Parts: sequence; structure tokens; C-alpha cells
Amino acid sequence: MNRRDFFKAAGFGLVAAASPISISAADTATRHISRGGRLNLSFEPYELKLRHSFNLAKSSRTTTPDVQVRLEYDGLVGYGEASMPPYLGESVDSVTRFLGSLDLSQFDDPFRIEDIHDYMDSVAPDNRAAKASVDIALHDLTGKIMGQPWYKIWGLNPDNAPDTSYTIGIDTAEVVRQKVDEADAYNVLKVKMGLDNDKELVEIIRSKTDRPICVDANQGWDDREKALNMCHWLAERNCLFVEQPMPKERIDDTAWLRERSPLPIIADEFLQRLPDVRRAAGIYDGINIKLMKSTGMHEAYKMAVLAKALGMKVMLGCMTETSCGISAASQLAPMVDWADLDGNLLIANDRFDGARIVNGQVRVPLDRPGIGVVPL
Repeated sequence: MNRRDFFKAAGFGLVAAASPISISAADTATRHISRGGRLNLSFEPYELKLRHSFNLAKSSRTTTPDVQVRLEYDGLVGYGEASMPPYLGESVDSVTRFLGSLDLSQFDDPFRIEDIHDYMDSVAPDNRAAKASVDIALHDLTGKIMGQPWYKIWGLNPDNAPDTSYTIGIDTAEVVRQKVDEADAYNVLKVKMGLDNDKELVEIIRSKTDRPICVDANQGWDDREKALNMCHWLAERNCLFVEQPMPKERIDDTAWLRERSPLPIIADEFLQRLPDVRRAAGIYDGINIKLMKSTGMHEAYKMAVLAKALGMKVMLGCMTETSCGISAASQLAPMVDWADLDGNLLIANDRFDGARIVNGQVRVPLDRPGIGVVPL
């Protein structure tokens, strides 16, 4: 099935009862009918093709498995997705199996987002990316029903969205220089670290640009003294913060590092959902929220509010995703300190038009309701 069939057809992967009102897929694109239907969930696997090999401290890949979701209600369609890098522990099989087990036809009101999340958590634990795909589609759908984008529903000012960073993965000197050139439109660079050549990588970037960098070690620094030395070295080279420098289970060492580091220490792999925010307080200076880990926009918003209340910095991150997931996260961007929302820019087969980068800043389309995407 090609992508246009996916976006136009309502019948594939159908897992919920049809709306009581009979209406064709073609009609749903052109007609608005009265409220009172049922939620219809459909989904399709979709492999994301990366523009460059994505190299981290402990892994490398050229593709990311993904599942695209449609949620229909009374002639309107909400779009969502589940992106599954290997470390999340989810797969196309686990996501489609979970989605296939859901019976959303029991919900005749898509605004019952809290109830739907409680229901999904009762069906099976974990499955965070799978739940995020439904959550994103729900927000897209309800925003369309209200005729408003979610940043406006939350009362956020899009002008307050921070610059987004552009990721420079671990690679050869030649490819790193190429990536820096490709990132010319971005005001902040994110550098993946965690190997023996960390300093060399930064020096290559500094030979090309003096723009601020942020560092993601992906748990790659095992020795806290060396980690502290790296933090001091990076602070002298216009680095903003260090993300997940040490293994997530090294709680005492991370707290030790935080007390002494000249740079903020940000939790990533340590943190998944809302209860983890309080666990991170006192160990990390801030948290990195990702929709694929938080089960979507609903809980991500709560995590950001709680972290701010605890005096922590908030970063909004992503996986390699289409513009569907990135645009959903971008609705939250005005409430965070840092953004790393470049996942759609790292793939070669995006299937949506949505959030854009304007003068380095993440911007959602101001005139589109829901999460702000349209299928290509």
C-alpha cells in the first residue's frame, strides 16, 4: 500500500467498530457530520530511512522502525506515530500487537484523553511509543474538533519557543564537517559523544563554527572523574549542558557529578514518565522529555509543569520521527528551556508537512488546528 492509500483509506488495520453513521472515506474528506460517533483506530508499519548513519556511543543504525496511526471520528482524522529506536525495547510487532488489542469503540468522546490513557495503561504496561501514537492522534483529532492548535489550547505563546539543536552524530572527520555544513541554518548543535574521540569530535566542529553546542553522552562516560574533567573542558568551548553523561543506574555518581559540574546535567535515559521526574530531582539539573517515552503529549505536558515546579530545567527531545511526531512535540516547545526537535530532518522519507525551523527556532504552522500537520 502506498502512502496516499494510507492517508485516504479508512479501512486498513481497523481495530474499532465503525461509526454508527455510514459515510465513505471520500465523503469524510469533504463533509462534516454531527457529533456522536465512535473512535476508529487504524495503523500501518513504516520504516524511516535516515539521511546519514546514526551513530551513538553504543549503537549505530541507518533506519528506524515506525508505525503510522490514524484515528477517525465523525469524518475527522487525527494522525499519530510510534517511532522505535532499539533502546526503547519496542518493535513494529509489539506496537501493532498492542494497538490491535485496543477497543477504542467504547469511547464516544475523544476529549476523554485521561480516561483513554488509563484504559491503555490497564491493557498492558510499558508500550510507551505505542500509547504515544494514540495520544498524538487524539490531540490532533480534538484540536481539529475545536479548530485550534494545541499550543493555543494550552495558552502558550509560539514566539517563546527556543532554538532547536541539530544533531551531529559520532562519525568520521569528513562526515562531521559535512554535517556541520548541513546544519548552517541552526543556531545550536547537539553533539553525540561517549567514545574515546570525544575531544577530537568537538575540535573538528570548533574548526568550522563557534556556535553553542550541547552534548549527549548517551551513558557513555563510566568514570565520574573523567566525566567531570570533560564537563570543565566543554564549558570552555561554549557548551550549554551535558545530557545523560553516565549510565542511568549510576545514581550516586551522577549526583556527585552534578554537584561539581560547571554545566547543567540533564536526564534522558534515566527518565521515562511522570513519576520519574521527582526521582530525577536532586540528581539532575533538568530532564529531557520525549513523547515516545512519556506516552505522548498528555503526560509530557504534566512532566514539564512538574519539573518547572521543582526548579528543574526542561528540554524537549525526540527520536528520528516524521513531522507528525515532531509537530506534536513542537506544540509544547514554548514552555521549555531547550529543544532538540530535528528528528524529521534526519530522515529522507517524511510523509507530512508540519513544524518548520525558522531562523533556528522551531515553529508550528499557526493556522493549522490539532498538531499542525497535513499529509504529503
